[in-house]
Amino acid sequence: MGLVGIFAKGLAVTFRQMFRPRVTTSYPQEKRVKPQRFHGRHVLNRHADGMEKCIGCELCAGVCPARCIYVRGADNPVDEPVSPGERYGFIYEINMLRCIFCGLCVEACPTEAITMTQLFEMSVTDRHQALYTKDELLVGEDGTPNHPQPDGPLIDLNELTIADGWMRATSPAGRAAYEGIPGWTSSAGVGLRPAERGQSPAPAEDEPEEAD
Repeated sequence: MGLVGIFAKGLAVTFRQMFRPRVTTSYPQEKRVKPQRFHGRHVLNRHADGMEKCIGCELCAGVCPARCIYVRGADNPVDEPVSPGERYGFIYEINMLRCIFCGLCVEACPTEAITMTQLFEMSVTDRHQALYTKDELLVGEDGTPNHPQPDGPLIDLNELTIADGWMRATSPAGRAAYEGIPGWTSSAGVGLRPAERGQSPAPAEDEPEEAD
């Protein structure tokens, strides 16, 4: 086979590949659909009434094999409680450089306060930026996770609503007014969860009778 034949053979392979279906995506303009149980970036969730689910029990930090979670709890303010329990997560930090994304923190959490989304874009230019604080992990009032580059030219917040793998869940903070009301949480499961039961209004105090 001469030089022309070798050249033609190589072009034949190239032309065959040109007409085959693409198996790649033009990232970041196109994003691959991720599995439902994808272990991505963590978020701290809220109850349906906006209160934080984290009660500062530190179980997630204790079970973490990589020791990447640092939590410190504090007593809830009497006038403006942060969570429905007696305590709340005053400090919550995750070192993403040490995290192995095993999901043990999600399994250990008794209130489903910490869950894992399908966000995976966590590139940083400084090691300190990989230390996520509570303000960065806590979702907004509407369940929207904070994104490091919300104004980026390739960030579609509507697409993030789907890509984060959100699910609707009814996990109220114990107040009867929120029984059965769906709230937002992250991708710990799929579908609409049943409402929590056994919640009732606070017992009404009997008003003292006025003396005649």
